[in-house]
Amino acid sequence: MSPGSRPFEYGLTDLGQGNWAWLQPNGGWGWSNAGLIADGEEALLVDTLYDLNLTATMLRGFADASPGSTISTLVNTHSNGDHCNGNELVAGAEIVASVAAAAEMADESPEFMAALLKAAPELGVMGEFFMNCFSSFTFDGITGAEPTSTFSGQTTRTVGDTLIELVEVGPAHTAGDVLVHVPSRRTVYTGDIMFVQGHPILWAGSIPDVVAALDTIADWNPETIVPGHGPVTDLNGLREIREYLIYCRAECRERFDRQMTADQAARDISLDRWISWGDPERIVTLVDSCYREFSAQPEPTPITELFASMAEIWNERYRP
Repeated sequence: MSPGSRPFEYGLTDLGQGNWAWLQPNGGWGWSNAGLIADGEEALLVDTLYDLNLTATMLRGFADASPGSTISTLVNTHSNGDHCNGNELVAGAEIVASVAAAAEMADESPEFMAALLKAAPELGVMGEFFMNCFSSFTFDGITGAEPTSTFSGQTTRTVGDTLIELVEVGPAHTAGDVLVHVPSRRTVYTGDIMFVQGHPILWAGSIPDVVAALDTIADWNPETIVPGHGPVTDLNGLREIREYLIYCRAECRERFDRQMTADQAARDISLDRWISWGDPERIVTLVDSCYREFSAQPEPTPITELFASMAEIWNERYRP
């Protein structure tokens, strides 16, 4: 079975050679993946999960899979809470992130998410959309743990005799995205540079930024790619998401030149062969990114505005 045909099942997936993934179908809002790279008595963890219960279950699964290994290093691929809210449960490990990701983490508040869930019944369609996305998670009681080591550009870590490359490719999905590359095992953990079978999100960078990051991965010629959300894949999966991004940018350019608004463009663009992918309302974030790129507007749009736009499209077209 090729990596691209691996089943998308909850929990532990053995990738071979001391690599594991922890997968969370359906890969939608908050249902992120994580990974473990082990060699002998040492292990490196790639990301934690959105709440403490989910992270604790994952850590038990990894401990059972590699009982002789201790997690000495945790790499947060980026700042979003579904990739770092469980950091506090990896006591004693070095926590590594890019400088930009660490700065963003200071603004990612589990308390804010908990307050929004409590306020959701008073927020109309926006609140209903928020509940649909995030009500499965428990944000109370998370104290978090900030990175203890930061870097810019690239750095390396080793577990046992295995070299692991950490390569910053942000701004892309966020300001400080990091790829985790295990050259000797031809494996890459991408964080949210890649969503598989789900529509991607752009918070900070542009589509060309993400495409450049995908090209970096392709240049490594990996056999196994663990995305931030969705099933384990290979270069075929990477090419598919790359084609989608190129298509969306071209469609945005056409509508921008016709002076359509971003909201109009988000509703007008056909999702074509990707219509079956999850969370199609996220096209809002891609259109917003393209429009900011085309108009040379460097400042990101407030996330609350993007969520409001996504909630409207979700309510019109995709609400269960």
